[in-house]
Amino acid sequence: MTATLVAQGLAGGHGHRTLFDSLDLTVAPGDVVGVVGANGAGKSTLLRILAGVDEPQAGTVSLAPADAFVGWLPQEHERVAGETVVDYIARRTGCAAATREMDAAAAALGDPALAPAGTDPADTYASALERWLASGAADLEERTPIVLAELGLELDGEPIEQALMTSLSGGQAARVGLAALLLSRFDIVLLDEPTNDLDLDGLERLEAFVQGLRGGVVLVSHDREFLARCVTRVLELDLAQSSNRVYGGGYDSYLEERATLRRHAREQYEEFAEQKADLVARARRTREWSSQGVRNAMKKAPDNDKNRRRAMTESSEKQAQKVRQMESRIARLEEVEEPRKEWQLQFEIGAAPRSSTVVATLNGAVVRQGAFTLGPVSLQVNAGERIGITGPNGAGKSTLLRALLGRREPDEGSASLGSSVQVGEIDQARSLLTGDRALADAFEALVPELASGEVRTLLAKFGLRADHVGRPVDELSPGERTRAAMALLQSRGVNLLVLDEPTNHLDLPAIEQLEQALESYRGTLLLVTHDRRMLESVSLDRHWTVEAGVVSEH
Repeated sequence: MTATLVAQGLAGGHGHRTLFDSLDLTVAPGDVVGVVGANGAGKSTLLRILAGVDEPQAGTVSLAPADAFVGWLPQEHERVAGETVVDYIARRTGCAAATREMDAAAAALGDPALAPAGTDPADTYASALERWLASGAADLEERTPIVLAELGLELDGEPIEQALMTSLSGGQAARVGLAALLLSRFDIVLLDEPTNDLDLDGLERLEAFVQGLRGGVVLVSHDREFLARCVTRVLELDLAQSSNRVYGGGYDSYLEERATLRRHAREQYEEFAEQKADLVARARRTREWSSQGVRNAMKKAPDNDKNRRRAMTESSEKQAQKVRQMESRIARLEEVEEPRKEWQLQFEIGAAPRSSTVVATLNGAVVRQGAFTLGPVSLQVNAGERIGITGPNGAGKSTLLRALLGRREPDEGSASLGSSVQVGEIDQARSLLTGDRALADAFEALVPELASGEVRTLLAKFGLRADHVGRPVDELSPGERTRAAMALLQSRGVNLLVLDEPTNHLDLPAIEQLEQALESYRGTLLLVTHDRRMLESVSLDRHWTVEAGVVSEH
């Protein structure tokens, strides 16, 4: 079934705070709308409203037909304790809810006393059955193992279907989330950061899925290459200007059009400001000349020289008339508001003195984790080298980093870390900042040399202000935790920078700032990322590929 979603005059936010308003959006079959904006602009809020999970502050959301099957896949994977992979997939595809609805309708058909008052059990069952079939629940059990196998999902060599979601790694959970998406049969799909934690193969599968959908899609993503390949239109939520705008064309067209519009807006304001300043200055000068003329007339003209005095007074009145005319012109100028400057993250990586020439080595190192084995690996990292590391999820990239940093002793071979190495790290789990302590307290514990006021000032530079620093770290969004980790990098001296999927959950401006900071950073860099544009943008000396526990260099 094809469906259309229409949002009119939509406003959304938290409590009394409105993040966006007067938003109009139509999503027709075949549309892929990318929603972009800074963290906190309301992107996830918008998806929740479109999904019917949250109520809008104003406006309406309608579907045609009204019973269209809308699927919303939130940013984080909501791993429920005790939930297996197949149960998770059934929930995320909407099949579990459709099955419960059909079972209840079937029970009411057998016992009309169970049916809600005023309803026809036969009609209710027919509707529930149609929805159950549309959800794909009828053959989900047969389709699931095939898709999981295609994605290479197994646990210790065994099928993963009955594994608990809480037992999976971040990469495995991301692939199960992708499997749920590939198995879904929604009429309209709402995706919140679907690229997070996906490897290159997963990204290509996701792109093929989105490109092949007949229904409409609204997605939030900070993966620039994914946006460029998939979206047909871009909805920008501009927090700085308190505005929203839909741009036709793909992502790259949006970037060009936005740059042109912002340049024109700045030029229009500067032209208005210059014209107004000129008129105000001329009016001031003319007013001064008029006042001076009257004073001169009073001083120089004798009482009996009435003609001369009258002439000078008339001249001054003419000057005053000119002043009034200029003031009238100023009043008639069409006011042009100055475009508000967006808050920009200013990020630098704190530098430490140079480390030893050899930063880290692995010599015949073998690391075993259950059925998985990394190695044997023999590598050397030298001071100042910039190394990019790629490979499928579960191939051993994070294990390789732990071995290089001395956090996991090899089961065979040896590993050593050089002298004077000062490590700065953003790991995939953002594990440096977790727990129920307030952000400010957790941050201060990691940098005791900074005073409380300095910590708060630093965090504010990363967009983490009063309403963030007092909240428990675990209540912050993934993007906010990542920015806090970036602030930590700026506060410490670093000569070995280790970044494991640093762009996950970061907004586009923050990603661009991170790339700029990496360009000016002169220490050693180990960068694990599946962000294809970051791999192109950041200068790298070496490239390692990790696959099935084997490390190769290109």
